[in-house]
Amino acid sequence: MEIAYEYVKKRSQFGKQTSFQDGETTLLESILPTDAYDDQIILRKSQITGTDTTPELSEAAVNTVTVKTTSTGVHHTEGGWPKDVDPTEQSDTKRYRKKVEKDEEYQYAMKTLIPRVQRCMKQNNSVNVYEDYFQGIDSNAHCSEPPFAKGLAVFRDPSPVTRTATSVNWHPEGSNNGKLAVSYAVLNFQDKRHAASNMPTSSYVWDVSNSNKPIAELVPSSPLCCLRYNPKSSDTLVGGSYNGTISFFDTRKSSGKCQPAACSVVESSHHDPVSDVHFVSSKTGSTVVSVSTDGQMLWWDTRKLAEGPIDSVVLATDAKGGGTTLGGSSLEYNTEAGPTKFLCGSEQGIVLSLNTRNRKTNNGITVFDTDGGQKAPVPSIQRNPIHTKFFLTVSAWTAKLWSEDIKTPIFATRPHSSYLTGGCWSPTRAGVFYVTRSDGVVDVWDISQNMNDVTYSHKVTDAALSCIGVSGNGKLVACGDNNGTITLLEVSNSLSQPQPNEKATVGAVLEREAKKEKQSEKALREQKRAKAIAEERRKKEEAEGDGKNGGGKADAEMDALESAFFQMTQDNE
Repeated sequence: MEIAYEYVKKRSQFGKQTSFQDGETTLLESILPTDAYDDQIILRKSQITGTDTTPELSEAAVNTVTVKTTSTGVHHTEGGWPKDVDPTEQSDTKRYRKKVEKDEEYQYAMKTLIPRVQRCMKQNNSVNVYEDYFQGIDSNAHCSEPPFAKGLAVFRDPSPVTRTATSVNWHPEGSNNGKLAVSYAVLNFQDKRHAASNMPTSSYVWDVSNSNKPIAELVPSSPLCCLRYNPKSSDTLVGGSYNGTISFFDTRKSSGKCQPAACSVVESSHHDPVSDVHFVSSKTGSTVVSVSTDGQMLWWDTRKLAEGPIDSVVLATDAKGGGTTLGGSSLEYNTEAGPTKFLCGSEQGIVLSLNTRNRKTNNGITVFDTDGGQKAPVPSIQRNPIHTKFFLTVSAWTAKLWSEDIKTPIFATRPHSSYLTGGCWSPTRAGVFYVTRSDGVVDVWDISQNMNDVTYSHKVTDAALSCIGVSGNGKLVACGDNNGTITLLEVSNSLSQPQPNEKATVGAVLEREAKKEKQSEKALREQKRAKAIAEERRKKEEAEGDGKNGGGKADAEMDALESAFFQMTQDNE
């Protein structure tokens, strides 16, 4: 049974609009205040809410997948010969050529093509497309553009562990080969990453035209702290490891991963990480010198690394045993300055010069400026590539220029705002050198233009820079930082191209500063000598005065005794 209820209402009674009218005020209810519900009240904590009518926006970044490129080569051989002709046999090829030249079709083709080729050759000779229209203009004219640098590429350490780029060394062929060898290591003492099982030891060789993948991987037994090309054989490299060993690499023997062709044993190697390594001029081109913070400079033969060093020198201020042994932090060797001359910077901030020809006098070691200056490690030392008599050192907050003839610096930059971590000269400009800072900035100094202020500063990265290297043409600068990233910069022509008369100008500036320093040293020696003479004279006068005073006192005592004796005689009488 279906139950239904029907509600009926007239159409005029619903859907009708409200009509407001003014009327008298009517009191509906009056609620008086009371404290009966005070115990149920919960005080709400104060809250500050900010509102903003700015629409909310989101930012998203999209990066395309890195395309890895590889370089492949194609070898072309002589071909096109029939099967019965051996191209390696000169008699067969000569016989076949004569046969072809007698063919009527060949003669007809040559008669048809020769006029066309002759016409093209005449057109090419009528207009010299290689003509130099600016022969009268000096190509080395002064460049008026302001100095600047721009980033070209970034080379990141492929290893998963964050390591420091400890050294950068360009290929010795310079601009003809854009390769650079980079060593990576963790230099922090007792760092936890050393104990990790996945601690990588590889260093890499990069091509400036391909920043995606290194062209060679060097795999030593211990991470490399320094790495350098052989200037006589550019396919070989030598590196110094964190455990003090020396490794020799030959990239021709293997492609991809390159194991050391020879390696020294730990027992006969350095006891501390190797600070720097250099190839030394020799008949065989296999002699290497290394320096470490253990206070030793060792010479090696890369053909007999396992047999130990062939020579050694202790970096001491006095070879007789009374001096201090210094830990080597940097090394410089330049054959143009002399095949037996070495420069070494120490952890104590003292600069040493070593000449192996003069081993009888303090092992050939000359000590520079042991009295004054900032006693901080010298991470970089390098000779001027043109004026090899002068060299650059970087330590603490200043860079200094030295001369071999003077034991004190002839020039020092003003203190930088951040700690300096490295420096080097420009190979093409005699007066330009680069300095890296711990705040990620590269400062460029041009002493031929201004010796008081930095010529140009470039912000490379937010991390601290650790090493720097300039290519042979002076155009490319590679900077490494503590995160293992190598940033490749291209500097302007004003910083890379030699300026007119720059060699003579810079030489005169350096000689002038050296002469000023010599005069200062001479005046200081004369002042010390005059002071010593005055002190000796004063002591002599005091001694003479003491003698005179002593004689007068004795006479007075004798007079007093005589007076007392005569007085006593008169009393008895």
